Amino acid sequence: MWTRLVANKVFRRTIGSNNFVADFPSTDKMSLEQWSEGGEDYDRESFFHPRKNMNNYRMFVSTWNVGGIEPEEDLAKMEELFDTSNGYCDIYVLGFQEIVPLKASNVLGPDNTDTCRKWNSLIRRTLNKNCSFDAYTFGNSSDKAEDSSKRRNGIVGQEFCCLISKQMVGILITVWVRSNLRPYVRYPSVSCVGCGIMGCLGNKGSVSVRFQLHETSFCFICAHLTSGSKEGDEQCRTSNMAEIMSRTSFPRGPSLSLPKKILDHDRVILLGDLNYRISLPEAVIRELVDREDWGSLLAKDQLIAELIDGHVFQGWYEGPINFPPTYKYVPNSDTYHGCFQAKSSEKKRAPAWCDRIIWYGIGLKQSCYGRGESKLSDHRPVKAVFNVEVNVPRGRLHSHKNLFLSERYDQIPSDLVDEGSSRDELEYKARPSFMI
Repeated sequence: MWTRLVANKVFRRTIGSNNFVADFPSTDKMSLEQWSEGGEDYDRESFFHPRKNMNNYRMFVSTWNVGGIEPEEDLAKMEELFDTSNGYCDIYVLGFQEIVPLKASNVLGPDNTDTCRKWNSLIRRTLNKNCSFDAYTFGNSSDKAEDSSKRRNGIVGQEFCCLISKQMVGILITVWVRSNLRPYVRYPSVSCVGCGIMGCLGNKGSVSVRFQLHETSFCFICAHLTSGSKEGDEQCRTSNMAEIMSRTSFPRGPSLSLPKKILDHDRVILLGDLNYRISLPEAVIRELVDREDWGSLLAKDQLIAELIDGHVFQGWYEGPINFPPTYKYVPNSDTYHGCFQAKSSEKKRAPAWCDRIIWYGIGLKQSCYGRGESKLSDHRPVKAVFNVEVNVPRGRLHSHKNLFLSERYDQIPSDLVDEGSSRDELEYKARPSFMI
């Protein structure tokens, strides 16, 4: 029975692992001639030999192990995490781990998408809290039926839209961009790697997403690595990362010119519950935590040691850590687990910085690295803000409208398609992925 369940799960996940959902599905491949607006001819020389200009965007990245607990309907807590009181960023990359409990039925059965929808609905409402739907004009479209469909589905009026969202068991990564940036995003794709049970199931592993903004490629890896604080467990985590780097693969695109592997991309960020611990006795760790001696603890941090050794993490960077360990708390409290007498059956977990955000390469400048204070689970969320350099072509193509060029979107349900509908109408007849 166990073997059959595992085999079915592996084969089913392999087949569906490249599907994802987004607000604006499209399966059209556009020719160069169709890129120009208003029937204007494209500038071939500008397309193949564009002069480049640099734009800077603000990008928010967060990771949070929510311990299988469903989100609370409290926008204030999400606003605290996003730090919206200090203004909004242009791009939001949000990674979650354990959005569902990691029990056998969730690991071996189909993904529980209800919890995923709840998180995305909460994110949507938080980012678009101040939007005025009536004041919004959707492009220059004169098609009232089309505008009516978009408005009815909640797409019109959003300042932020979901670019890509993908779940694998308990791992969820969701990317949101300002609506005025969406036309300049192309080639979204996902790649899932399971490193859990039998080395292939999704209770541990990664979900990676990639896309191209203007002429710069991005790759984000949301990972949940092997847990454990015994000596040698850190080697299992590093082995997980080696597997993720090796097995993650993206389509090369129509012209076979797109990056295929993680490190082939221009901007790369790894976020998640990486589970690296502190190589000190538990009693010493707790004493140093009580004294808030972060320097002595970080000197024995396993991930920092891996970054310095530069094996799997050669060329990766992490910003300074000036916040307390994010794990393991008693839920709904500020108390670390094990500070009081625990039940004999409970495992003690020394505090550690399990939840991290690191990046690879150039073009990324971190301006903030901290943690949120939500007490929902036994982890505190970690967040970072980056200033990102993006190559923007100059000349006539700068104003051309680049639409999604991907076949990886979920197909529009047949019951939403009216017989005789045009292709432009079909694009918006499907309900948005995450309606409130």
